[in-house]
Amino acid sequence: MRGTLQMKRISDSPLFCTLVAAAALVLAVPAFPAAQAPSATPAPAHKSTTTATHPRTHMTTDPALLHPATLKAKAPDVFEVKFVTTKGDFVVQVNRAWAPIGADRFYNLVKHGFFTGAPFFRVVPNFIIQFGLTPDPAVNRAWQNASIKDDPVTQSNKPGYIVFATAGPNTRTTQLFINFAANTFLDNQGFAPFGQVTEGMDVVKNLYSGYGERPDQGAITSQGKAYIEKNFPNIDSIKSATVVPEAGSASH
Repeated sequence: MRGTLQMKRISDSPLFCTLVAAAALVLAVPAFPAAQAPSATPAPAHKSTTTATHPRTHMTTDPALLHPATLKAKAPDVFEVKFVTTKGDFVVQVNRAWAPIGADRFYNLVKHGFFTGAPFFRVVPNFIIQFGLTPDPAVNRAWQNASIKDDPVTQSNKPGYIVFATAGPNTRTTQLFINFAANTFLDNQGFAPFGQVTEGMDVVKNLYSGYGERPDQGAITSQGKAYIEKNFPNIDSIKSATVVPEAGSASH
């Protein structure tokens, strides 16, 4: 981590900065003691220890989210998810054949409301926007070790394609990013797209980017909503993410 920070200070090359940002995706999942690979977050995971004092009046968490091992439903072959955000709506279409393990994980997270209230905490212009930590610290703790195996990369990281972030091989949990650009150099690093934004990419591009990479992923994980509201009041977040029912059929 120290070496990474030094490189950022001495580098003033736009290409170098882009490559450093790309490499940081591999370290995007917050570090937890004896649980995850080293993290690119600027503060250690044990920094915040006051979750018990945070108000919980707005939490409407599905109890199933506290038991990740029970959420194993198989996703439909193709399905759509509508994201309602504080800036507008967008739709993601998932093709399970592209990355079935990732698609199943995403489907279960959506079905149980994991993304409700989740902030878009990392925005790198012309590269990616990242999300996938909830405002509820208890849920974040439950999922911190609920990793899934990697999928083969069958699709390129094109603009609008959605992908799981990772802390190394077989460490995908809940964090996701959407590509802003054709980040094809991520393909051979194991980042496997499982869907794409089919409506509302203009909304995605207009989500608040003023905080850049400043939000501390470890603090979001341990403090949740209180940390975001206190330190990043303008950040955009997800109001809801729901599977769109197929025409003429009940929801999955």
